[in-house]
Amino acid sequence: MTRSRIRFADPRSLVLATIATMMTLALLCSQSIRYGHADAPIAATADGVQPVAVGETAPRFVVQTVEGDNVDFDPRKLERPAILITFRGGWCPYCNVHLSELRHVLPEIGDMDIDVLFLSGDRPDQLYSSLRMDTKEDIEGLDYTILSDANANAAIALGIAFNSDATLKRRKERGHDVEGSSMAKRGVLPVPAVFAIDANGIVTYAHVVPDYKVRLPADELLDVAKSLAGS
Repeated sequence: MTRSRIRFADPRSLVLATIATMMTLALLCSQSIRYGHADAPIAATADGVQPVAVGETAPRFVVQTVEGDNVDFDPRKLERPAILITFRGGWCPYCNVHLSELRHVLPEIGDMDIDVLFLSGDRPDQLYSSLRMDTKEDIEGLDYTILSDANANAAIALGIAFNSDATLKRRKERGHDVEGSSMAKRGVLPVPAVFAIDANGIVTYAHVVPDYKVRLPADELLDVAKSLAGS
């Protein structure tokens, strides 16, 4: 009777295979961090961003409060619908105007049990101090939740991050404080955007316009909120 032989794998081959697997996993993880939403790379310009689309699950990301505490936005654990409004920072005049305008509808949206989160490219300690004085006066006493995305985690995850080298250079030449902003930390800026996300974590509305001068009007945001509340 012929005896079958059991072949044992060469230990060196097992080690090499394990190392190769670990390197592959590390590469995949680094790409997911670097590329964010749907493997879309950080765009060279605002026109090239690839934002998360309506019907897709919103991405998970971490931002910071004004005190520097982490806020984990996890679409799988939402207690109620949310609206995300991204802006470049308090240094941006168009962002200030938009913040001031939205004060007219924010209380009504809050009454619909919808969380409205403003995501700024400024570092935590500059979230409010960098805003114009008249903007701060406009939003004083209102339930404005402004969070820091200076690490660009949200912008990258949402697919709205683009290279900010040109803007960073201009602001440095003007003597502006940019250290700690998403421009200096990650070399990116977010395209100003609005995303509506239902309680199941699904994106139901997205307003992403590469031209930073174009913002969603307050009355249209209110319509978005009404639709979200009824979904």
